[in-house]
Amino acid sequence: MADKTYQSGLDTLVGHIHDILLQHPAGMREYDLMEALDQRCVEGFGQAAFADQLSMFQSHFILFHCLYVLRDRLHLSGQAGLDIHCLSIQLTPYKEISAGLPQRHDPLHDYYLNLKNLDKTDAQEVERLMNSFWQRFVAMDDRQLALDQLGLADPVEYGDIKSRYRRLVMEHHPDRGGDHERLQLINEAMRTLDRIYQQ
Repeated sequence: MADKTYQSGLDTLVGHIHDILLQHPAGMREYDLMEALDQRCVEGFGQAAFADQLSMFQSHFILFHCLYVLRDRLHLSGQAGLDIHCLSIQLTPYKEISAGLPQRHDPLHDYYLNLKNLDKTDAQEVERLMNSFWQRFVAMDDRQLALDQLGLADPVEYGDIKSRYRRLVMEHHPDRGGDHERLQLINEAMRTLDRIYQQ
């Protein structure tokens, strides 16, 4: 009985989310969607959701679980698509998947639809996830700065990065009349990228 009540609560939440997104065709951030749910007095999205990291994770997880449920329902019924990202959650026109083409696997879909991932995540695990996230975030920032130094931008393959690096070393080497400081920056950028790609 408890499971049915819980599922009914999730179905109600999915309905609220769909209704709110219909009212915001330009999309909205995760935080704004949580605020909109709180204004509708939906439990779990008020100030208590931001009391600590574990509460924040639990509210985030339930929200994204419902978003992926909604995305699947909208696609199966041919009504719409749904872009899901914490900075932009937006209903999109329906796109039929071409016959014969494999659907791209989305590990986040699998993660958020499995409610066991919510049950097994305690405060310690949330702290570990947050630390891991920030390490990846800093690495992405370092990567972008290094690519800028080499005059490159994503998307770019590692082989192209190496080729660009070799060209720049030749161009800026002091033996060829280049600038020593510029060469040092190029070498440091390549060391950063090597470190990131070897992780």
